[in-house]
Amino acid sequence: MNLKRMAVPQLMSLVIAVGLVTAMYVGNVVSGDLTALDIMKKANTARQLDGSEAVMNLTIKNSKGEKRERKIAMVTKLFDGGKTEKRVYRFLEPADVKGTGVLSFDYESKSDDMWIYLPALRKTRRIVTSEKAKSFMGSEFSYADMNTPTLSDYTFRTLKEEQVDGVGCWKIEALPKNDGVADDEGYSKKYVWIAKNEFTIRKAEYFDLDGALLKVLISKDVVVVDQAKGRYRSKYMEMTNKQNGRQSIFKIEKIENVPNTSDSYFTTGYLERP
Repeated sequence: MNLKRMAVPQLMSLVIAVGLVTAMYVGNVVSGDLTALDIMKKANTARQLDGSEAVMNLTIKNSKGEKRERKIAMVTKLFDGGKTEKRVYRFLEPADVKGTGVLSFDYESKSDDMWIYLPALRKTRRIVTSEKAKSFMGSEFSYADMNTPTLSDYTFRTLKEEQVDGVGCWKIEALPKNDGVADDEGYSKKYVWIAKNEFTIRKAEYFDLDGALLKVLISKDVVVVDQAKGRYRSKYMEMTNKQNGRQSIFKIEKIENVPNTSDSYFTTGYLERP
């Protein structure tokens, strides 16, 4: 996949983390012998692809319902035996964000590394830890939301079992182990709903540092991307800010399992290519 030809703008971690966005916690025993931490580990594994290439749209809505549209190309690849997932995003549309790039090294057991390239400045800048709670390219997703959390930074507890859009889920509470983790991510706690059938995240709630509900994530249209390994991705991720009325939606147009995608994408030099 040629990222330069793909339509991409403000970035999410689709990957959402996709980032896009994911959950984390340790805790009590649940159905069978699974603990909350076990469930979170399985949720992280369920979204890991050896390599992938995707095109997605980002819609940003303000409190009045006015929209801005972005198109993004994303490539991911696992390194270090799966302990590091590298991602690169390139914004292709519209013209005012075209060429903007974000590079992320999502580590399993240490703080992530992230860089952003802004064409207007013609330079790549590192995103420091203290900035990861900030908005990702004007969306309601933060930089921290784009990566999977370091599980050892949180205490997890299974609260109960609930249905989300007809899917049986475990509701898990995630509490940061110290104020530093909370400040870096911008949350005092999170609730995450993990599907019992394939360990995908179907919903999440994020609470601000004062303990008030800040954002709600809805994740749906889950598809199998790697049948052999049982790997899934959500093609629709909706983040609603309950305090300012804004909303951001990631929709994946297409995603492919590409284990042998080139390592050359995952460098700051690639971000700066015209």
